[in-house]
Amino acid sequence: MSDISAMGTFKLGGRPVRRLGYGAMQLAGRGVFGPPKDKPGALAVLREAVAVGVNHIDTSDYYGPYITNQLIREALHPYPEDLVIVTKIGAKRGPDGSWNPAMSPAELTSAVHDNLRNLSLDALEVVNLRIMGGGTGHGPTEGSIAAPLTALAALQRQGLVRHIGLSNVTAKQVAEGRTIANIVCVQNQYNLAHREDDALIDDLARDGIAYVPFFPLGGFSPLQSTALSDVAKELNATPMQVALAWLLQRAPNILLIPGTSSVAHLRENLVAANLTLPGDMVAKLEGIAGKTA
Repeated sequence: MSDISAMGTFKLGGRPVRRLGYGAMQLAGRGVFGPPKDKPGALAVLREAVAVGVNHIDTSDYYGPYITNQLIREALHPYPEDLVIVTKIGAKRGPDGSWNPAMSPAELTSAVHDNLRNLSLDALEVVNLRIMGGGTGHGPTEGSIAAPLTALAALQRQGLVRHIGLSNVTAKQVAEGRTIANIVCVQNQYNLAHREDDALIDDLARDGIAYVPFFPLGGFSPLQSTALSDVAKELNATPMQVALAWLLQRAPNILLIPGTSSVAHLRENLVAANLTLPGDMVAKLEGIAGKTA
């Protein structure tokens, strides 16, 4: 059994969490839409994650929609005292499964209440404002985030939200956001091949702000790299384990949320906490940036 405490903790909002967490997105049906094909299996993954020491779970009420939060509640409520559940608002799902912006004050308020109800909580520990940029929502685009963030900050003052984070944002938007609210985390795409946030990660680390990368192996466009495969083979590990281990070694403020709907895959991912990459292998992996083979 992997000891996920090996990589230590980092503060997320008001509480320290272990740096290897769990992302619940894959618990919903195909395309993150509708119920899971194997509900008992989904519940088992959540219970196993907490049993082995995961105390940071990432979710959203628009996963399903509503499905992952309802699964989390069924599997884990009443929640362990040290468990930090982080959710996202700023999007909604269409009847066809499309991902659509939902950034008006009324939509953000409704989303917070939906998350509270489906998770059976009185207050949300951390809420990330997801900025749906680039038309698809899978890459940030510049533009002011003042209006939706001001609305979220008002919900925080009401006591419905304890801490605020940002997702899918540029460095300029992070800077703007920090003039409006105390930002405790930033959640963006970042991996061996997509390293546009290198400077941002280092800036956030200096200020004690968590950075939570998603798509550690490329997500919708999986990373294919001979260098990654070679290093994994040398270490008798999987490419995902190596990619996660590299992220853990990249900076102390990086918190990981790899997702899966399989207990076996969950356990496999958690091995990354005990995987140390020698300097020569780190150098080989860092040559991947900008390459796909």
